[in-house]
Amino acid sequence: MKNELVIYRGKHGDVKLKADWRGDTVWATQEQIAQLFDVDRSGVVRHINNIYKTNELKKNATCAKIAQVQLEGNRKVKREVPIFNLDMILSVGYRVNSAKATEFRKWANTVLRDYLLRGVAVNQKRLN
Repeated sequence: MKNELVIYRGKHGDVKLKADWRGDTVWATQEQIAQLFDVDRSGVVRHINNIYKTNELKKNATCAKIAQVQLEGNRKVKREVPIFNLDMILSVGYRVNSAKATEFRKWANTVLRDYLLRGVAVNQKRLN
């Protein structure tokens, strides 16, 4: 099921990810992650590969494949496309270099600080 998730609130408003909810996480393609942080997809791919290479995350726990069908000329072409869960989206956000990624890191650090110092981090919008 497709839904919008507010990943973080930046100075120019909410930064939203249109993603696919499955189970207890959200899934996004490399292109969606690149759009979220306003970077090139090739950079996202490089960071994902490095995240796996350093064993920060495990591929079998953070990556799945979905079939995508697209028209190429007059024929329908079906391809398997990797999708990545929220753990990967967050890890990439801590690695990429862009203004949106910097805003994300500032927001994430504030949430983590609240959790560590107050013992709780509240998403007021979701509670309402």
